[in-house]
Amino acid sequence: METKTVVTALAALAQASRLAVFRALVQAGPSGLAAGKISDLTGIPPSSLSFHLKELSHAGMVDSRQDGRFVIYTAQFDAMNALVTYLTENCCGGNPCTPVCSPVCSTAKESS
Repeated sequence: METKTVVTALAALAQASRLAVFRALVQAGPSGLAAGKISDLTGIPPSSLSFHLKELSHAGMVDSRQDGRFVIYTAQFDAMNALVTYLTENCCGGNPCTPVCSPVCSTAKESS
């Protein structure tokens, strides 16, 4: 993933309303949500929502498709995964990372 693409994606997500929209779309999964449903779930007025969806679309984080008279928006899971991969590709100096909760989980299992 190119640095410019990463910066554009992070900039799009670095705003509370757009982050809420993206999280709602991630929760909805591949079937996506109609704009009206996104507005209902996030409390963002439709007039503002269209601006935020445009910004997320421009950043490649969401896609849209026409379904009858509705526009359905979906999170771009490939873009999201590429962004997370880019951010973590040099995690722990190249050493295998262990989950943060490993000691807690081990202790909890041992005391059971």
